[in-house]
Amino acid sequence: MIVNANTKRIGFLSATYAGKVHDKKIAEQEKISYPKNTSLYKDTGFQGYEPPKVETHQPKKKPRNGELTKSEKRANKRISSVRVGVEHILSGAKRSRIIKDVLRNYKDEFSDLVMVIACGLHNLRVRYRKKPLQL
Repeated sequence: MIVNANTKRIGFLSATYAGKVHDKKIAEQEKISYPKNTSLYKDTGFQGYEPPKVETHQPKKKPRNGELTKSEKRANKRISSVRVGVEHILSGAKRSRIIKDVLRNYKDEFSDLVMVIACGLHNLRVRYRKKPLQL
């Protein structure tokens, strides 16, 4: 899933994969094309995923028996603040409980359809969300 942190909308959803499939492998198989001047904030599941012509940001891990510098800690904090917003967007799709609960599914591609509907409902909710009053 790829989200736009500025608009708080889900922009891309890959097909679901059965079993344990690594996030990076899915991203590479999907061959996603990104718009120009895109900044990609990725978590540790995408370590090594570097699409061409995209600026990527990933938190730096603390070295073994060492510490991060103050500038590295500040950079990690900036990345984390964006990632928190992304996690909130993902939880917006999970408001549809069918995503979180066990889906007793007997039809092919039904899981994909359920996820598409949940993401569409999230995007619709964001689009028509009331703006807070400015005081």
